[in-house]
Amino acid sequence: MSEYKVVDPYTGQVVKEYPTATDDEVRGAIERAHAAHATWSTTPLAERAAIIAKAADAFAARSGELAEIIRTEMGKPLDQGVFEAEFSGEIIRYYADNAGAFLADEVLEVRSGVEARVRKSSQGVILGIMPWNYPYYQVARFAFPNLVLGNTVVLKHAPQCPWSATVIAEILEEAGLPAGAYENIFATNDQIGELVIPDPRVRGVSLTGSERAGAAVAEIAGRNLKKVVLELGGSDPFVVLSTDDMDAVVEAAVEARMENSGQACNASKRFIVLDELYDDFSSKLGAAITALPIGEAEDGDALVGALSSQAAADRLREQVGSAIAEGAQVLAGEPSASNGTRVQPALLGGVTEQMDAYREELFGPVGTVYRAKDVDDAVRIANGTPFGLGAKVWAADPELALAVADRIDAGMVSINGAGAEDYDMPFGGTKRSGFGRELGPHGMEEFMNKKLIVG
Repeated sequence: MSEYKVVDPYTGQVVKEYPTATDDEVRGAIERAHAAHATWSTTPLAERAAIIAKAADAFAARSGELAEIIRTEMGKPLDQGVFEAEFSGEIIRYYADNAGAFLADEVLEVRSGVEARVRKSSQGVILGIMPWNYPYYQVARFAFPNLVLGNTVVLKHAPQCPWSATVIAEILEEAGLPAGAYENIFATNDQIGELVIPDPRVRGVSLTGSERAGAAVAEIAGRNLKKVVLELGGSDPFVVLSTDDMDAVVEAAVEARMENSGQACNASKRFIVLDELYDDFSSKLGAAITALPIGEAEDGDALVGALSSQAAADRLREQVGSAIAEGAQVLAGEPSASNGTRVQPALLGGVTEQMDAYREELFGPVGTVYRAKDVDDAVRIANGTPFGLGAKVWAADPELALAVADRIDAGMVSINGAGAEDYDMPFGGTKRSGFGRELGPHGMEEFMNKKLIVG
């Protein structure tokens, strides 16, 4: 039985099933990608960019269809699916439009006075291992800058997202990408570890996923001297120091925690609030969370829908139940309410450093709120996690907000609601949230050969 299947989380029904690749099929994909690199990397940049631009147009034109696919694969409410498809198209278009500027030679001023330049070029086959929570967006930000650069891609998507994986490959083929430049493989983890990463024709690996998967991939890549980019888990703090509009802060907090049904690595999962604001904030946030309905398959505009799978829902309920058993309090919602893949939005308080929930990532519509006695205590709590992906800071005093942002150990910090997630800004973390960056100009540099040419 194949592990690559589409199971509708709203019904539990198997919708589609795809055969797992054989070892020979995996080896063949690597061979084709390696052979394609010789021609794709020497294709004029303007031609590469034009092909990628056609793919961007397809994501925009087919956004409704693409949204239906990922609703069926992992439960994403339709409006959010449309947004994801369209935003993926914007990412792709960004790299197509800016390829010339990003890949222009960098002329160096050197003390000897000779002519020196850094020429930016591809390296070869790059493996991507992608997650289920953003089936298009994650692929867009990894694969397309590498394709524009001239690398070729072997893509292993999450086993529950074979339909969207297939459609992405079809879009690229229809856009005119040469055969072999993008190879979608339904490989097992063992095949990735034993056949793909060690293959000398594979020059690098990018993974978005769990800590466990990241550690396993990095270990194999390290033994084989392969560069890796890892975007792993997160337990992002949402720090409230002062505000002139608590209602606006709470509205932002709901969106930051509950978008994609709370299944985002960089969602705000821990709300850290100064003592004098704690009661007002937690009361209003609890009321707002409790009022959120869980959307069904036909509810296109729901903020929270079914979780991606029964296993994901069971895992979250287990974590919340453990936290309550260890002494955490339910401030709002019904976290124990059980209805298959539906998990009721909830807010927990009283989580202490002795509890597992203090260090774990809760991947779903459950937040935790912490009382901080002062600014230093808020920073201590914010940094008291093995993760370091992103953070949000709210303060009426912009200088205080910036000072606190500087002290938070994370890859990205947003101040007073400023958006820190767009196609032209780098995305990535520190600590156990991984390393390397995607998006922006930096997203094209991770698997780039920066060749010095002198004379």
